[in-house]
Amino acid sequence: MEKVFVAQRVAKKLFATESAVDGALVEAAELMSEMLKARQDVNTSLVFADDVQVKMMEAMKALSEARTAMVGVHNELNEAKLRLGIRTKMDAMDKPAEGAAREQTTMRKAV
Repeated sequence: MEKVFVAQRVAKKLFATESAVDGALVEAAELMSEMLKARQDVNTSLVFADDVQVKMMEAMKALSEARTAMVGVHNELNEAKLRLGIRTKMDAMDKPAEGAAREQTTMRKAV
């Protein structure tokens, strides 16, 4: 199998994994928001379920660290691709739709 096709297969999994980590972080943030609103809605003290909020923040920190690690993986795989002599670049059509939309928005802001 040609190296470029192997690299594209790995890149697609990388993009999917990055998206999944981002999605998990979004869901965790929304859960935290709902938990804080719920405490207010049932009119409980600030100390009520504080240990749960602390655990949720620990989980979000772990997800953030996972995201940072995935950025490192991305950079290392890009270096490996270059060492293998693969010069092609995946275009926005090959990336997951969510990633492509985010990149287009970023490009628009930069212009």
